[in-house]
Amino acid sequence: QITTLINHKDKPKRSDKTLQAIQRVGQAVNLAVGRFVTVGEAIANENHELKEEMSVACIEARRAGETIAQLTDVASLDHPESDSHITIFTDKTGVVKAARLLLSSVTKVLVLADRIVIKQIITSRNKVLATMEQLEKVSSFQEFVQIFSQFGNEMVEFAHLTGDRQNDLKDEKKKARMAASRAVLEKCTMMLLTASKTCLRHPDCESARINKDGVFHRMRLALEQVIEIVTDSRPNGENEMAPISIYSGIKEFKNKVEGLRENLYFLSKENLSTMLEVILEHTEDFTDSAYTSHEHREHILELSKQAKMELEQLVSVWMQAQNQKTKDLMEDLEVAILKTCQCMNELKREVHSAATSLAADLLKYHTDHMVLKALKITGVEGNLEAVAEYTCKLSEQKEQLVEMCRLLRHVSGTEPLEITCIHAEDTFQVTGPQIISAAETLALHPSSKIAKENLEVFCEAWESQLSDMSLLLREINDVFEGKRGEKRVYLSLPRPGKHNANLKALKPVKLDTEEQAKIAKLGLELHLLTSDLDSETEKWEDQENQIVQHGQGMSSMAYSMYLFTRGEGLLKTTQDLFHQAEIFATEGTKLASALHALSDQVHDDDKPLLLLEAEKLISMCKQLQITAKASAQGKSATFTKVDACILKTRNVMTLLCQLLPLCCKLLRKNKAGNGCIKPAPPWKEDRIRTGTNARTPERRVDTFGIKSLENHVTNMTFLESK
Repeated sequence: QITTLINHKDKPKRSDKTLQAIQRVGQAVNLAVGRFVTVGEAIANENHELKEEMSVACIEARRAGETIAQLTDVASLDHPESDSHITIFTDKTGVVKAARLLLSSVTKVLVLADRIVIKQIITSRNKVLATMEQLEKVSSFQEFVQIFSQFGNEMVEFAHLTGDRQNDLKDEKKKARMAASRAVLEKCTMMLLTASKTCLRHPDCESARINKDGVFHRMRLALEQVIEIVTDSRPNGENEMAPISIYSGIKEFKNKVEGLRENLYFLSKENLSTMLEVILEHTEDFTDSAYTSHEHREHILELSKQAKMELEQLVSVWMQAQNQKTKDLMEDLEVAILKTCQCMNELKREVHSAATSLAADLLKYHTDHMVLKALKITGVEGNLEAVAEYTCKLSEQKEQLVEMCRLLRHVSGTEPLEITCIHAEDTFQVTGPQIISAAETLALHPSSKIAKENLEVFCEAWESQLSDMSLLLREINDVFEGKRGEKRVYLSLPRPGKHNANLKALKPVKLDTEEQAKIAKLGLELHLLTSDLDSETEKWEDQENQIVQHGQGMSSMAYSMYLFTRGEGLLKTTQDLFHQAEIFATEGTKLASALHALSDQVHDDDKPLLLLEAEKLISMCKQLQITAKASAQGKSATFTKVDACILKTRNVMTLLCQLLPLCCKLLRKNKAGNGCIKPAPPWKEDRIRTGTNARTPERRVDTFGIKSLENHVTNMTFLESK
C-alpha cells in the first residue's frame, strides 16, 4: 500500500475514483498501523526492560500513520488545493518521509518483539535445565513425583514456545534442525520418566544408572541446539560445518561445467579437478561399505573412472578454446560439457539406487522387530546369556541402520532431508545402547514392572524411528523423481500437465512492466477487498464453519492474484494466474453450496435473500471459470484475459464482503445467546495461533507431544505399591 502511494503518478486530471482510492489506501495504512501499535504497546507493558524503546517506536509509527492519512485525505477535493490544505499532490516528499519513518519504526517494533520472544525461550529452557538438575539428584519417589510434575508443565510451555518459533523460521534448514531437536525432546521426556523411576527402584543397578544418564545427556544436547537455532549462534564462536553430500557436490560441479558456455575464464581447471576429487572421495562411502552390493560397487567405480576421463577431455578442449575460439572448437567444447554432465547424472543415479535399494531391503527385513521381541522375553525370564546374545544382534542391526542413514544423506536431494537423515543416524546410534542397558536391567531384575515398562519405552522409540525411515525414504525418492522439492504455499497452484488439458499448447508468459502498470489499480482494489474479507472472517467465533473456511481460502487466492499484478508472489506466469482463477471459482461454488445448507437453518423470511445471493455467486463463478478456460493467442489477447479474470475475481470478492456479514447476522439471529462474533484476542493468544488468513499459510507443526504430555503430567499414578 505504501509503495502504491509513493509510486503514484501526478496527473493534471484526477477522477473521483482515483481520489477515493488514494484516500482508502491512506486510511487502510493508518488503521493497520493503529492495530499494529496496539499490540506493540501491550507487549511493552508486559516487558518493562524494553518498555521505553518499544513505546518510542510505537509513537513514531502511530505519528507516521496519521501523517499518511492526513496527506491522502483528498476525496473531498473537487477544486485545486488551497495553500492551507497540504496533500499528497502538493507535498509528495511528505509522504516519502512519513513512509520512511513508518517502515523504520515498524521494523524496530518487530526486532524488539523478536528479542522478547527469544528471551522467553531462553528463560523457559533455563527453567527446564534447573528442574532437570533437581530430578537427577532426587532419592525418593515422593520427591520425584512433585518435581516431575513441575518439569512436565515447564516442558509443555517450552514446547509451545519452540513450536511457534519453528513455524516462524524462514530458513528451511533451521526449521529441519529445530524439528529434529524437538522430536528428541518429545521422546526423551517419556524416557526420562521411566528411566528415572527404574533408577529409583533399583538404585544399586549400574545399567539402570547408565540408561538414565544417557537420557539426561541427550536432552541437554537437544535443549542447547534449540537455543543455538533461536539465537543464531554456536558455542565458543564455532562455525557450523554444513554436511557435504554427493548430490550437492554433483549439482555444484555441473553448474560450474555448464557455466563454461557463457564464460571460459571464470574458474580454473584446478578448481574443477578438486571439486570432482571431493565428489569421488564421497563415493568411497558406498564402495567401502560392507552393505553395498557387488553390482552397485562395480558400477560406481566404473563411473568414477569415466568421470575423470570426461573431465580430462573437457579440460583439454577448454584450454584450446581459451586460446582460439573457432566454431569447431566451441562445438567440441559443447560435446565435452554434455558428456561430462551425462556421466555425473549417471553417477548420481547409481548412488541413489545403491542407497535406496539398501534402505528398502533393511527396512523390510527389520519390520518384524524380532530382536526387540526376543530381548523383552529373555529379559523377563532373567536369562542373562540370551540377553547378551540378542544385544549383539541389536548392535549389528544398529550398525546397518546407521550406515543406511549415512548413505541416504548423500542422495537426499535437499538440505532439510539431509538434516533428517543425520537426526535418524543419531537416534539409532544413541537408542541402540539405551535399549541394551534397559534390557540388561530387566534381566537383572526380571520381576520389576518398572524395568519392563522402561524397556518398552525405548523399544517403541526404536520402532517409531524405523517407521519414520519409511516415510523419509519415500520423500527422498519423490525428490529424485521431481515430484517435490519446490515448496508450494497454496495447494491450488497449477501443476503443469495435470489439471489443464490446454496447458501444453499454451506458452506461459509474464506481464511486462507496462502491463503491470495498467493493471495495478485493479490489483490494489483486489488487495483492499481481501483485507475487508479477512476482517469479516476474523469476527466469526466458529472458525471451522464451512462458509468461513471457503471465504478464507478465496481471500488467500485473491491475494496471490493481487501479488501477480505487482510481479511478485508464487504465480509467475499468466497460465498460473488463469489456473488460480479456476480454483478460486471452484471454491466459490463450494461456498455457494454452504450457503444453500445454511438456508435450511434460517427462518423462512430470510431464506429467499440468502438463496438469491447464493445463485448470484454461482453465476459469477461460472463466468469467471469460462473466462479462465477461454483460449487467448497473442500478447494483447492474453493481457485482456488477465484483466478480465482479475476484474471478475474482484466482483466475486465484493459480493463475498457483503455475504459474510449477512450470514453471520442470520446465524446470530437463529442462535440467540450463542453469538457468532468474538472479541479480538489479546496479543499473546494472537501470537500463538496460526492465523488462517496469513498471506503465506504453511502447515502448522504440532507442538511435540503436548496433549499426551499434559495428560501424563495430570495423571501421575505411576508409583508402585512397593
